[in-house]
Amino acid sequence: MKDELIRGLACGGEVRFAAAYTRDTVEEARRIHDCTPLCSAALGRLLTAGALMGSLCKNDSDRITLKIDGDGPIRQITVCADADLSVRGLLYDPSVELPLKANGHLDVGSGIGRGTLTVIKDIGLKEPYSGTTELVSGEIGDDLTYYFASSEQTPSSVGLGVLVDRDLSILHAGGFLIQLLPFTKEETICALEKALGEFSSVTDHFLAGESLEELMTGLLGPVDVEERRDVRYHCSCTRERVTAALASIGRDELNAMIEEAKPVTLHCDFCGKDYEFAPDEIRALLK
Repeated sequence: MKDELIRGLACGGEVRFAAAYTRDTVEEARRIHDCTPLCSAALGRLLTAGALMGSLCKNDSDRITLKIDGDGPIRQITVCADADLSVRGLLYDPSVELPLKANGHLDVGSGIGRGTLTVIKDIGLKEPYSGTTELVSGEIGDDLTYYFASSEQTPSSVGLGVLVDRDLSILHAGGFLIQLLPFTKEETICALEKALGEFSSVTDHFLAGESLEELMTGLLGPVDVEERRDVRYHCSCTRERVTAALASIGRDELNAMIEEAKPVTLHCDFCGKDYEFAPDEIRALLK
């Protein structure tokens, strides 16, 4: 199954949903950052969440940034998502390993610990919108569910999953976002709560060979898929943007670089690319 996202309505138009399969996207992130299984799961969940939230953007230029700051050993995860469902992310420490939980699952909650989740929406206004909530579990899906309810007053359910194979590559990854619309009936809410209570995990359903439509039909009943889009890991850095960043550091710093008479290398943490600038190129920036 290729990486993609579907979005639509269910329950007679009372519920909206988005669901994404993100195996290749998360695998690219794992490769770039050389993640342990625990860090692959943590970063992969937040990357999938970025794609799900990016699908809600109304303008092509909109951008979502998700940032987790915790007191666990992973400490910090940042994900950026564009409206075209291009996502990228990084961790403070991608080498963290912890014992498995009693059920054999990766202990993402302990890796992240207690802290905050911040969502920044750059939607073309004078200042980006920013909302911060406390982490309720560190498992990311629960934390985003709480964020939507407390910060955006939108009753939601977020399910995220990453399954790591024995060779440390990503076997399956994906998730869903379900949101109740203002006119949702009480019986619909009760039925959804029951379905979510009996739901095992996202990756269990992918292991069983279910498609995104089948995954959501199992939770919501018949679904009306209105949109289907590709998801990818993609960094927006370019030499032009890096050059502009270099020029912005100021004349004194640039002069110091020139005096060293050595090339300067700038590294992009999101994609791992290096951009080298010769002394003559730095000198040209001063002009």
